[in-house]
Amino acid sequence: MPSLLDLRRRIRAVKSTQQITKAMKMVAASKLRRAQERLLSARPFATEMLRVLNGLAARVEPDAHPLLEDRPAASGPTMVIVITADRGLAGSFNANVVKAASTFIAKDLPSGPSGGGEAAVGLVGRKGRDFFVRRGFDVRYEAVNIFQKVQYEDARKIAAAAIEQFTGVASELGGVQGPPPSGKVSSVYLIYNEFKSIISQRVVIERLLPIPRLEIEPGAPPQVDYLFEPGPEQILGSLLPRHVETQVWRALLESAAAEHAARMTAMDAATRNSSEILDSLTLYMNKVRQAAITREIIEVVSGAEAL
Repeated sequence: MPSLLDLRRRIRAVKSTQQITKAMKMVAASKLRRAQERLLSARPFATEMLRVLNGLAARVEPDAHPLLEDRPAASGPTMVIVITADRGLAGSFNANVVKAASTFIAKDLPSGPSGGGEAAVGLVGRKGRDFFVRRGFDVRYEAVNIFQKVQYEDARKIAAAAIEQFTGVASELGGVQGPPPSGKVSSVYLIYNEFKSIISQRVVIERLLPIPRLEIEPGAPPQVDYLFEPGPEQILGSLLPRHVETQVWRALLESAAAEHAARMTAMDAATRNSSEILDSLTLYMNKVRQAAITREIIEVVSGAEAL
């Protein structure tokens, strides 16, 4: 049976932990509100741009721009950009993304990172970086410590690195840690947590490059036809890289908002659990103290009777 001193020390430790979890919950709630506002303002533009570009890609030849070029899987490894957080204490936020990325690579790329370079990863966030680096994956680039204050410039650098790996041509932006392009990749995928609500986040796997084409079903009504002025080469050359940046920017905002929501939920659960532990420890401490007092009284009474 633990002593009263040990129980009091443990109660103080639980109370200190509870204060920390309460503070982290309030900080996460404050950051979530701002992150959610940024996400809701950027999501409609990114969604509509994706819809327009998918339809546009379906109406031009694949060789109209390098970012539209469909390549067979055997032409190079598949790039998987995994977006995780830089910190933990967010429940299963990071574990879900890492698990989805590992399953995606193992299912669609059976030979894995050591079987001829069929898989390459781009890592955004410290947690995903630590996981994949330790397991010997082919890391083409990495970016950490960007979620303290997510900027559009971060999305531009990540998009430029993805375009470098897909086209094999170095970008003027740079700025993302990692080696230079080491051969073209056949495609680029994004894996991240999408913000649905405060208590719900969904892991999303979507193709970033080449630009997905809108599937036109037979018998569907006529689609919008585009007239290019001054020309498709100039327009696509400016629009497609901007589209890649926008989709990466949306993924970063989704992940940032989902991280704050997951951390707020996890800290709220931890605070409630600590309250239950405090109640249980306090009750147990009172029982131990009562037993000690009863034992002392019995000892005094027994001593008096012996005299």
